[in-house]
Amino acid sequence: MAESSPNFFSSPATPRRTKRKSRFTYKNLSTLAHSAPNCPLRVIAHIDLDAFYAQCETVRLGIDPTKPLAVQQWQGLIAINYPARAFGLTRHVTITEAKEKCPEIICQHVATWKEGDVKWTYDLDGGDAAKEIATRKVSLDPYRIQSRRILACIKDCLPADKQRVEKASIDEVFIDLSAQVHALLLERYSELRGPAPYDDPTEPLPRPPSTALDWAADALVDLDATQSEEDHPDWDDICTLLASEIVRDVRQRIFDDLHYTCSAGLARNKMVAKLGSAHKKPNGQTVIRNRAVQHFLSSFKFTKIRNLGGKLGDEIVAAFSTELVSELLPVPIEQLKKQLGDDTGAWLYGIIRGEDLSEVNPRTQIKSMLSAKSFRPSINSFEVACKWLQIFVADIFSRLVEEGVLENKRRPKTINLHHRQGAQTRSKQAPIPMGRQITEDGLCELARNLLAQVIVDGRAWPCANLSLSVGGFEDGVTNNKGIGGFLVHGEEAKALRDQPLRVKSRGTREKTEPKAKKRKVGDSGGITRFFGGLERQESGNSELDRVADDEETKMDELQPDLNGAEGDEEDDLYAASEGEGPAKVHDAARPQHPSQDHPASSQSLIDQLYPPEPDEDPPDDEEQGDDNHDETNADGVQPSADDYMCTRCQTLLAQANKAEHEDFHFAQDLQEEASSPPRPPRKPVPLAKAPPRPPNVGSTGKGRGRGRPPASSTLGQERGQRKLAFG
Repeated sequence: MAESSPNFFSSPATPRRTKRKSRFTYKNLSTLAHSAPNCPLRVIAHIDLDAFYAQCETVRLGIDPTKPLAVQQWQGLIAINYPARAFGLTRHVTITEAKEKCPEIICQHVATWKEGDVKWTYDLDGGDAAKEIATRKVSLDPYRIQSRRILACIKDCLPADKQRVEKASIDEVFIDLSAQVHALLLERYSELRGPAPYDDPTEPLPRPPSTALDWAADALVDLDATQSEEDHPDWDDICTLLASEIVRDVRQRIFDDLHYTCSAGLARNKMVAKLGSAHKKPNGQTVIRNRAVQHFLSSFKFTKIRNLGGKLGDEIVAAFSTELVSELLPVPIEQLKKQLGDDTGAWLYGIIRGEDLSEVNPRTQIKSMLSAKSFRPSINSFEVACKWLQIFVADIFSRLVEEGVLENKRRPKTINLHHRQGAQTRSKQAPIPMGRQITEDGLCELARNLLAQVIVDGRAWPCANLSLSVGGFEDGVTNNKGIGGFLVHGEEAKALRDQPLRVKSRGTREKTEPKAKKRKVGDSGGITRFFGGLERQESGNSELDRVADDEETKMDELQPDLNGAEGDEEDDLYAASEGEGPAKVHDAARPQHPSQDHPASSQSLIDQLYPPEPDEDPPDDEEQGDDNHDETNADGVQPSADDYMCTRCQTLLAQANKAEHEDFHFAQDLQEEASSPPRPPRKPVPLAKAPPRPPNVGSTGKGRGRGRPPASSTLGQERGQRKLAFG
């Protein structure tokens, strides 16, 4: 009977809750701390002052910000505040049209430099601007001063170790908030502080606990149709929220301290953030989350994007017959590359999709400074032109002071003058001296010299435009010390003068009383100096003794004799043997020279040590007998079989050093021949006249080589030749 299988009953399966993961990894979190341009969590803010020039005049004059105001330059408007724009005014209207549309408008003329003045002023009435155009020049220095104050306020709101601020223009600032946001993330969300699971940086981050974010009063860009606000936020939304809180505090600080309003845009890169700051003006803050970038850009004309508003934008419009981003998105990248080139096509494909990896550069520095004036009517004299050059220099110098030229932080290298006469423009350039401090008078002198060069070239008048610029900025040398810093003065100098130094040992110095120097006798140069070390080594001393002798010689050369005597015969002999002689006489075991017992002058001593050599060579039998007969030195010491007595200097040496000692004398002979006057030429020895050559009777017909002497020649035997006996 078959066994029945047991029945297994399973309970219904319950769904397992899995913890949702983030789209971002621990590696993305790490790159956020370093403000990496390619980090998907990156947050950039763009702060833009609202109608900046108009606000500066409103704050300076203490006018109610709700009143319409415009900044006037001659007969045009360069800035209009937002209350005046409500009347339909733009910068392209004239003063007359502006007052017709808005009778209550306040037109404030910009500050100007007056001909002959060295400081800009606000004394020009807007109604008389047209009359003063020939004798005044516009100055924007008041706005630059306020721009620096605002930038300093922004930096004061941010932590010094994490701020990355770029001044884009006089009224625009980019801020990279990535590093500061990273610090706030770790502070508020403890689950992000630990290391990555399994130490793998590619592990995804846990999802943020929040299900809804409070954006306060920020203008939040809507998501596209595929997204909804009910979707759970990810860490990129959290980072943008934290950045919006920081920027909101910065804007409030600017208003509280300086009374300026500004708008801001926040996004993942500079391009989108700049578009966002202009989205809700004035005094607004626009947030463009990563999920909303494409929807935000689709409503723009790409000619509004930076670098696409000029010739490149016109070329794209002509090629694709549109200027809308939404109509350019379907175009494939291959077609863009074919039409615009590989680099430009690839860049355009990414930029209309919100891709921009440009960094926030905190060290944006001025490369040049320009001050110019168009003359209506033209000027016709050197004196008038010099007055304008003085104004240009004062304008530039005030900006150089702001750059730190007085503290030698930054300074320009060149000064340039541009001169326009009719349709011809000429330029002159000169270097700014680097060895002196830049002054206003020095720049004026350089500018006048450049103008004089233009006049020398001819056809300088009438002049329609004149401009002066400086460039080639470089960092100045800091902590430099003048020559006075290396000198001692007063009591310190007297103390050093009264306490001279002497060498105690190598590397150390000791104070002592001054002593007279010892006179050194003999030629300090020559071949004897070269062989001095060899002869000391031949004296039989050990290596240790030779080193001690060298040290003693150096000490004697540096220090005078202790008893104060100069030029005695012992010192002369020592100097002669050290400088010219073959050996140094200082050891009792060494044979002494006879001149030590018989004092003589230095020259006589040298003559005794080195007698003059004969003019003619010694006979052959004397040369052959040098090694055979016995000799005794000057002290009567009989040399042994292993010794060698030099016949020229009467020095007893070891037989092994004979060849080297003879080389010394040979070299000394060569030196004396080079320094002595040339000898008269030796008379030639008359040769005996050869008899006539007999005819070659019975010869084999084989002649001798050309030029060979005849076999029977009876030429005289020259000196040094001898007959050879053949057996």
